[in-house]
Amino acid sequence: MKQRVRDLVEQGDRLFAKRQPLLARWQDIAENFYPERADFTGPLAVGTDFAAGLMSGYPVMVRRDLANSFASMLRPRGQPWFHARTDNERVNNAAGPRAWLDWASDVLRRMMYDRAAQFSRATKAGDDDFAAFGQCVIKVDVSAERSGLLYRARHLRDVVWCENAELKIDVVHDNWPLEARELCRLFPGKVHDAVKRCVKDEPYREIKCRRIILPADQYDSGYAGEGRSRRKFAFRSITMDCENDTILEEIGIPSIDYVIPRWVTMPGSQYAYSPAVNIALPDARMLQQIGLTLLEAGQKAVDPPKLAVGEIIQGGVNSYAGGVTWVDADYDERTGEALRDLPIDTRGLNFGLSVQQKAEMMITEAFYLNKLRLPELKGDMTAYETQKRVEEYIRQALPLFEPLEIEYNGGLTEKSFEIALRLNAFGSAVDMPEELRGEDVRFQFESPLQAASERAKAQAFLQAGQLLQAALAFDPAVRHDVDIDKAFRDAALGSGIPAEWLVDEKAAAQAKQAERRQTAERAAAQQQLDAASQVADVAGRAGQAAQQLQAAGVA
Repeated sequence: MKQRVRDLVEQGDRLFAKRQPLLARWQDIAENFYPERADFTGPLAVGTDFAAGLMSGYPVMVRRDLANSFASMLRPRGQPWFHARTDNERVNNAAGPRAWLDWASDVLRRMMYDRAAQFSRATKAGDDDFAAFGQCVIKVDVSAERSGLLYRARHLRDVVWCENAELKIDVVHDNWPLEARELCRLFPGKVHDAVKRCVKDEPYREIKCRRIILPADQYDSGYAGEGRSRRKFAFRSITMDCENDTILEEIGIPSIDYVIPRWVTMPGSQYAYSPAVNIALPDARMLQQIGLTLLEAGQKAVDPPKLAVGEIIQGGVNSYAGGVTWVDADYDERTGEALRDLPIDTRGLNFGLSVQQKAEMMITEAFYLNKLRLPELKGDMTAYETQKRVEEYIRQALPLFEPLEIEYNGGLTEKSFEIALRLNAFGSAVDMPEELRGEDVRFQFESPLQAASERAKAQAFLQAGQLLQAALAFDPAVRHDVDIDKAFRDAALGSGIPAEWLVDEKAAAQAKQAERRQTAERAAAQQQLDAASQVADVAGRAGQAAQQLQAAGVA
């Protein structure tokens, strides 16, 4: 048992050692953009002035603004930002499955935002890590009472991972220090005797623990027991006390319960980087140096250095407010000033301020802050101009939103849904519509990128209407080339109106058929009435003619 523990720990230690050079870069990034996280190469003591080494807080501020925009734009608390769907559009559009998916989305949303789940706390830390380092680690777990979800943001320093040949993360090593009292609560009857003794004397002492996840087929398949249950799950989760060589928990899990979204990865590396920081880091370093230089130059301009005659000045130079500097009694002013200011050239201050402003502008652009706002759509713009502006916004914002939607939001929601299913949060599988059984649930997200794309549909509908109106002047039959019903529905939803405002497609089709039938019946009745009126009119004129002929014969 102890040898197996040592082997697993040694494997993880080699991964941590291989990743060690990256910690120095993360430390440099943190010191410039995320000082409260600058504990990759050494601990931060309680009460540390995080920004003590900074001369400008601008790089920290833009990192904060970008991280805050992730939540405000992609996970707005006041509105549903994800919808459960399948890969089958026919199932998604069916009334029964669509209603169940929407209901399941609401249930999952309440579970995620439950106060005990700590979702907002975990994603807040994850957003800052993603903005600064291009990746974050969030563990999605079940609460101790198995009554809901629990989210934990893990420090990048404490976690290493590996990819398989399909570029999927399949091995995770997580250094997880736990207090002795908490260790006994989470793993009763499993802890080492040394930990039990520690609870009495030092209950708050942290014990070095590690959680390891790896594919089941790579684990020791010859371990006695659990052979059958091992084959039920694709992965094994092992939690161990590294100080006492003790396995605390060893269970099978269907998938890795860590969500590790990555912004941009380099070929050959499982670790990512932030393109924003990668561009802005040189400017951030320069900005700190410029700030220090301008501060020194400003101090010299306000309180310039002095030049004094050594044997004349007595007691030193007192340049503070109200200070008196004494000179020798034999001093003769005709021989020159005993104390004077050194000449200071302040013309470089304006140049320094200009360079500082340019560096701040470059950092702003590197962090996409000038691209996050939707384009201003004026009322006098044509549909073509509006569509082009929206397309330009999508092209600029796509590198930012795409990995966030797919890996970050997608990973969190899919992992949460998977665990919620295991907790029977959505009731019995019998209650699920039959069409959904066997379908993989995916999630669609509401975001400015999605909104801009949908808004483009509304503008395209208006543009198509103008083209159709022009074409009808040449050939009225061209109206059959456009599916007006589908085009209107897509444009209406893209314009932002609630989906509840639209009638179900089947009900709308039935109503349209009924209206067309009534219109046809009214047209037929009107046609019969017109025909009868024409017959009556002809009969009337014939009667008048007969009367006229009769009158003429009588005469």
